[in-house]
Amino acid sequence: MNPIPVVLAGARGHGRWHVANLRRLQGAGLVRLAGICELTPLTEEEYGAEPPEQSADLGALLDSTGARIAVICTPIPTHTDLALTAARRGVHLLLEKPPAPSYAEFRRMADGVAEAGVACQIGFQSLGSHAVPAIRDLVARGAIGEVTGIGGAGAWVRDEAYFRRAPWAGRRRMGGADVVDGALTNPLAHAVATALALGGGTRAEDVTLIETELNRANDIEADDTSCVRVTTAAGPRITVAATLCAERADEPYVLVHGTQGRITFWYKQDRVLLQRAGHGPEEYEYGRTDLLENLLDHLTTGAALLVPPETTGAFMRVVEAIRRAPDPEPLPASAWHRIDTERRRVVPGVDALVAGAADTLALYSEQGAPWAPPVRHPQKEVSTR
Repeated sequence: MNPIPVVLAGARGHGRWHVANLRRLQGAGLVRLAGICELTPLTEEEYGAEPPEQSADLGALLDSTGARIAVICTPIPTHTDLALTAARRGVHLLLEKPPAPSYAEFRRMADGVAEAGVACQIGFQSLGSHAVPAIRDLVARGAIGEVTGIGGAGAWVRDEAYFRRAPWAGRRRMGGADVVDGALTNPLAHAVATALALGGGTRAEDVTLIETELNRANDIEADDTSCVRVTTAAGPRITVAATLCAERADEPYVLVHGTQGRITFWYKQDRVLLQRAGHGPEEYEYGRTDLLENLLDHLTTGAALLVPPETTGAFMRVVEAIRRAPDPEPLPASAWHRIDTERRRVVPGVDALVAGAADTLALYSEQGAPWAPPVRHPQKEVSTR
């Protein structure tokens, strides 16, 4: 098989990970990195060698390189237009998460991709973990009894420079366009998507109610300390809590509660802990399928895509609920402090609240957080306008 030509849009920031992955696959003879789309071309020093063809115009670059796949890792508001630029040329897609900043933009992207007849993979790498089907199998076999709920926890540390990494960072909107770069929708989006996947509620129509609590300690527009509870038509309730202002950084995880036990999945580590009545704890580690490799397999052998757009519809309903919620109010000065040596803000006690949400499925306000809003913002319907 000849290597498949690929163009990467967005090679800085997180795009550097894609450069390294493409080089790995290129070394294996599976792809050829044919071009890089950046507003400012990469230097030879940045790339580590002579870069491939570069252009600020994705369409022109796809035409000149004959690329069959485009990897899009650009600012969130650009995802839909760039994805459609590729799709209209018959170019298949690996689109970074979140796929769009609003449900309407997501639908425009997904419908356009479907109309063009190209394959599209959404970049939720955690859903490539072999632990996901293994957990589903454990649940199906009744290892923890009946599932009663699913929690997610993400306690991360981000310094103030993180919110200045790009003009759109920490913004809810910019120049009239939605951005929605909040804790649950971007840095810890995997916690939300993975919890939904394990709860069996991945499609937009599965969601019946979304409750949000959005807070911020940093001087930004978007939320940095938030939680969400999703009710689905057939599955268990799902509560996910996240903060970028943790006292100590911890591995994010998803917790599946059952009547006879629980399953903890540390999704960045592909590690699973099974705890059940009458048994000692059992721990497992799994492999992971790279999403670009899965897309290549789909194109060459017909393998099923792991994360096609329709399986992220429920996640996009969460994004839309957060987009439509009132702007996060700043936490009172008494609720956080700054660690000057690390140039970051910390919300004391938030680590326990994040873990408590995963453990009890309770939102921050229900756990008695003094700074949590007394009124949540439940949304039964999500506008597509």
